[in-house]
Amino acid sequence: AAEMRERLSKLCRSDADIMWIKTFHSACLAILRRNPEYIGFKPGFNIYDDTDRKTLIKDCMKNLNIDSEKIPAKSCLSIISDAKNKMIYPENFLSAYGNDYLKSIYARVYAAYTEALRANNAMDFDDLLSNTVELFRQCPEVLEYYQNRFCYIMVDEYQDTNTAQFKFISLLAQR
Repeated sequence: AAEMRERLSKLCRSDADIMWIKTFHSACLAILRRNPEYIGFKPGFNIYDDTDRKTLIKDCMKNLNIDSEKIPAKSCLSIISDAKNKMIYPENFLSAYGNDYLKSIYARVYAAYTEALRANNAMDFDDLLSNTVELFRQCPEVLEYYQNRFCYIMVDEYQDTNTAQFKFISLLAQR
């Protein structure tokens, strides 16, 4: 981002100072930090890193009496991350992924994990995008503020965007 800002500063001179030059995640974090209460979080919410996520998922599995030897925490985290990036929430997980025994276990863990994050006033990295999309959907005035904030949006490597990133950009660019 610093290199991009430097290149844009040379091209745009003073305008580069007011531009947002951010990754998807850092842009979403800035938006969420400004408006956490609209989606049920308190100011100063935490962002869980991989270690925090793994600890929390293991606790959830233990509370659900799921043997982490048979179903590794890493597998649960991978499935949950994939679901979040596809904007599939715990309540829709089984209908989206299929209703077999293993998927029903993942669904239970996903629901417990989501509840535990909220109870801890925390989000994981994947939540940054999906929660920003939810914020925009629930609060049209917040979405309108950011739609009016940006005249142009450029996405580098757009072909590599996932569902959550696509929905985020689509909502911002509607105007």
